[in-house]
Amino acid sequence: MKIKLIPKIIIPFLLFSVLTIITQIGGIVYLISKLINFKWQWKSRFKPMLSFLILYLFATLYVVPCIAPIFGREKVTHTTKIQATNYFTVLLNRNYVTPKLNALIQNTAEALPNNINIHYLDANFPFLDKFPLAPHLSHNDGEKIDLSLIYEDTTGQISNEQKSISGYGVFENPKPNEYNQVAVCLKKGYFQYDFPKYLTLGSINTQLVFSNKGNSILIKTLLRQKELGKIFIEPHLKHRLQLNNQKIRYHGCKAVRHDDHIHIQLK
Repeated sequence: MKIKLIPKIIIPFLLFSVLTIITQIGGIVYLISKLINFKWQWKSRFKPMLSFLILYLFATLYVVPCIAPIFGREKVTHTTKIQATNYFTVLLNRNYVTPKLNALIQNTAEALPNNINIHYLDANFPFLDKFPLAPHLSHNDGEKIDLSLIYEDTTGQISNEQKSISGYGVFENPKPNEYNQVAVCLKKGYFQYDFPKYLTLGSINTQLVFSNKGNSILIKTLLRQKELGKIFIEPHLKHRLQLNNQKIRYHGCKAVRHDDHIHIQLK
């Protein structure tokens, strides 16, 4: 194989792999766009990117939602009380759940006070059980979703804003008198445990503080849903909020820390 041909093979392979890992459908769309570019006689350096973006957006917004129900998945239903924390979650096809989980989220939102809304983070991809949703270990069957924490402003009023652009990575650290599971896991060599600190895309709204009242209401409302199986949060937050329900579990050091979001899943 000639050396000059290697980049022409390696680069498309890497693009296909990365797009598939991040969005599930991106690799297939990339291959289709390359076929179209081969036939499309428009000479422009923007043609590859433009054709990919048009195809990808069309597939994400119109094609995937129609096919996903065949695989038992549907988009998280948006309402005035349920929104994606970051719209990239939607654009990257990471907002799919089973109808049963969708109903759980809807029922929870309806039972919440008017000043508390649900902002969700990564859920699942639209197709195929066991297809990994990186960097998560278990978001692969439509039955898991991450929810943003609830914050309040300096006057104690509940806010619907977040503390990072992505919704991940700004942690509510243990206080001096609280058990520090984070330190325990890092000391044991689980270096990935606080990896989400690199995924914030930027910190915002630094004046906001963790709302004990807001998060307690959200979690207790979730716990009243019969289909709920587990909730993952850090042990120090469970203790701080005085939550003793057996459905609130510790996720283990092999995962990442859960004091920047709340993980929920079905039974």
